[in-house]
Amino acid sequence: MLTHPTLDQLHQLGLAGMARAFEELQANPQGGELAPAEWLGLLLDREIAERQDRRLKARLRFAKLRHQASVEDIDWRTARGLDRALFQKLAQGGWIEAKENLILEGPTGVGKSWLACALGQKACRDNHSVLYQRVPRLFADLALARGDGRHARLMRTLGAVKLLILDDWGLEPLGPEQQRDLLELAEDRYGRGATLITSQVPPDRWHDLITGNPTLADAILDRLVHNAHRIQLRGESLRRKRAPKAAEA
Repeated sequence: MLTHPTLDQLHQLGLAGMARAFEELQANPQGGELAPAEWLGLLLDREIAERQDRRLKARLRFAKLRHQASVEDIDWRTARGLDRALFQKLAQGGWIEAKENLILEGPTGVGKSWLACALGQKACRDNHSVLYQRVPRLFADLALARGDGRHARLMRTLGAVKLLILDDWGLEPLGPEQQRDLLELAEDRYGRGATLITSQVPPDRWHDLITGNPTLADAILDRLVHNAHRIQLRGESLRRKRAPKAAEA
């Protein structure tokens, strides 16, 4: 069967979604019953849908979320003190648009990282740029970048995303270089982007993690905490609950 010249033109214009829809309509006996405007509408709908899907996949690849999580998959039966109304409101993303921060705090294993990734995935679906970083790995990467000339570029990337997720904050005190990096990052993002922080350490103890320079600690925490929404989780580790019993092993 000869290739329809319209197909060639659609491919030349980079309209692959419209081309696929055109082929499907041609092969469908009912396609001939549609009016030209209906054909055009179906072709445009397919092209828009495929472009949106490609952009979403690209945002998710860039985000590098640790978990494949979504807000629709949250188990609300789990007893961990998660306020459903508050979380669902946060999932709508108003705080991201307002360039505010969010702190998820609680003991290990209660699902902080998973919930953060669920909000990150929703932000990607809402057409926001997202980047996930574990704090220990982030500071290690920044230290390497400082040595090979990538530091400024990496800091620009961290500062530019609409939502930056900093997971596992507060596992150990920060050294002088880490403190300076965090201050620069907090300053770059303040009023320009939203930051989501997960931590086992309550914010009223974060000052102790930035040792040796109380003035710098005040500056960092002022930018991270003062406009932040907070979710306090509690309960037993979900990993421990899901682990098989020794007798069943």
